[in-house]
Amino acid sequence: MKYLFLFVCIVLTSFQSIAQPASGQRLQPDTWHLIADNIDPARYFGITVANGMIGLVSSPEPMKVKDVVLNGAYDNYLRGRVSNILKGFNFMNMNLDVDGRRIGRGDISGYKQVLDMRQAELTTSYDVGDKLSVSQTLLALRHLPYCALSMVEITAKKDVTITPMAVIEAPEMLQDVRNLYAEIDRPHVLIPLLTSVGKSPSGKYTVAASTSFIFEEKHGQEPDLIHEDWDYNMHLAKFHKKLKAGETYRFAVVGSLISSAHTVDAHNEAERLTIFAALERTERLLLRHRAAWDQLWASDITIEGDADATRDIHSAMYHLYSFGREGTALSLSPMGLSGLGYNGHVFWDTELWMYPPMLLLHPEIAKSFLEFRYQLLDEAKQNAFSHGYRGAMYPWESTTTGQEETPVWALTGPFQHHITGCVGWAAWQYYLVTKDKTWLRERGWPILKEVADFWASRVERNGPGHYDIMNVIGANEWQENIDNNAFTNGMAITVLGYATEAAKELGYTADPDWAHVAANIPILKFPNGVTRENATYQGEMIKQADVNLLAYPLKVITDPAQVKKDLDYYQPLMSPEGPAMGNAILTVSAARSGDAERAYELWIKSYKPNEAPPFGVLAECAGGTNPYFATGAGGFLQATLMGFGGLDITSQGLVQLKTKLPKKWKSMTISGVGGKTWTVK
Repeated sequence: MKYLFLFVCIVLTSFQSIAQPASGQRLQPDTWHLIADNIDPARYFGITVANGMIGLVSSPEPMKVKDVVLNGAYDNYLRGRVSNILKGFNFMNMNLDVDGRRIGRGDISGYKQVLDMRQAELTTSYDVGDKLSVSQTLLALRHLPYCALSMVEITAKKDVTITPMAVIEAPEMLQDVRNLYAEIDRPHVLIPLLTSVGKSPSGKYTVAASTSFIFEEKHGQEPDLIHEDWDYNMHLAKFHKKLKAGETYRFAVVGSLISSAHTVDAHNEAERLTIFAALERTERLLLRHRAAWDQLWASDITIEGDADATRDIHSAMYHLYSFGREGTALSLSPMGLSGLGYNGHVFWDTELWMYPPMLLLHPEIAKSFLEFRYQLLDEAKQNAFSHGYRGAMYPWESTTTGQEETPVWALTGPFQHHITGCVGWAAWQYYLVTKDKTWLRERGWPILKEVADFWASRVERNGPGHYDIMNVIGANEWQENIDNNAFTNGMAITVLGYATEAAKELGYTADPDWAHVAANIPILKFPNGVTRENATYQGEMIKQADVNLLAYPLKVITDPAQVKKDLDYYQPLMSPEGPAMGNAILTVSAARSGDAERAYELWIKSYKPNEAPPFGVLAECAGGTNPYFATGAGGFLQATLMGFGGLDITSQGLVQLKTKLPKKWKSMTISGVGGKTWTVK
């Protein structure tokens, strides 16, 4: 209740406090704000505000949103001959005319953007010559999955006439776009509706967006609106307002984006949701949005003695929280909702990288990722059948069809089979953390049984200790079509054991062949005792961790001496051009061994080289240009929680291993995990 009271107080102070910081302010760097105040448009990688369903990517241009991504809707628009996550209507774009002249980058100064991660609000502020100061705050409303809000505050420095415009623009891939405008007049309020409706590229889905202004004026005193229908791909609603010097004017635009992948009648639903949000009014929308984010941040990580580290951790958490949502059957793409990277497909990036920290921080969101896999179990069974195996064989790249969506030219689709183990592994981890036996019986067991049957049929039974897994691609994707890959074999051993444990937990009879197969799958070694990545591996540079995953998270290798031997061997072989996740895994092994300074160096390498300006959003590789790489955030948070934090998922539930912190950190506090607070000093 104390948080609810606090939010009521915040909201009731005034609309002015909502739209801060004003252009004259400068926030000091802290653990909750990402500040961009020296923006180079040529080196600009936007920050995303998202709510698990829609993602809005910021722009260096005033009043603009760069991209809008709609989760759960996929169609083919000539990218790799496979389905791609849809770009939606850009329904939060705006224009601003000042004294009849459109403003752009060349007309403004003091351009600054501040992301308040605590409340998931992006505020952009700037001056328009000697005429105006503008502050605009953008939100993807957390409590309304298909809705966004933009709040604008304009302060006149001299007498001016402003013309704000709410704009809806269609991306090129949407077809048969129709633009509509209507005004619903009620005795107490006028509700203008700017709406666009179109078809996805193949015509599979209808996509609709609708927006409305929210004015502070009483009914009958709000400005007159003008609708302009420019072309098939853009229309707008605008108004003129004269301001006196020193006068401040405030208004908001609220809108909805949805498709027939989410509801039968997307057009009408978009307008209904917009009407609902518009009549909730700005204060109530903010109250509920902030309360929802308050619940998310009840699970938090702080580093005493290192504010920069805490802020970087908050950034990773903010993005994972933004990209996921409870109560759905939707999973996470490697790029979350930040764009069309990897076509928005779902890989092992979810189960092995983003899912584990979310399972600890918010198991209700992690449950949605597993529901995605459960809903597509029949398709995975068909995929196994097509490849001559039993059980379920999950696709390397998945969408809501459940079919293999990897482009044909990439061999990972036919051969990166460890994804099936990752899905089963994640299912058992959920049960260990939650002890939800009903879920295990209804969801987890069906997945684990089919995954175990797959691996029992996938091995080639060449004699005791030689139940080989041939012709695969492992975690190190630079080694293709290899035999007895360490990670693939280790994952198969692990999930076969988990399926047996799940059967016992539910009082079922486990297939005895599962344990028999697991006992005969080899883990190869070099003559010097180092675990060998695959049967033909000779010490080549590797893309990312493979063997080291056997220590964490699989626990196939538990002997500290062996863990260190493998860490020492493979760390120098990690390519600087590889993704960040490898160093995150090495961090866990180093931290759990007590080598805090080595772990800290690896921890820094797991994300710092990948930060892109001006917000420090993560690219997949150092110097990359396709952020946000949510997979990297997941690895970084595992290095933090399971490495330095020592948290470990066991058959007894969540426990804390003894670890050491780097010298520059005084303590670490992990709150809201497993119903308690964990500390490391």
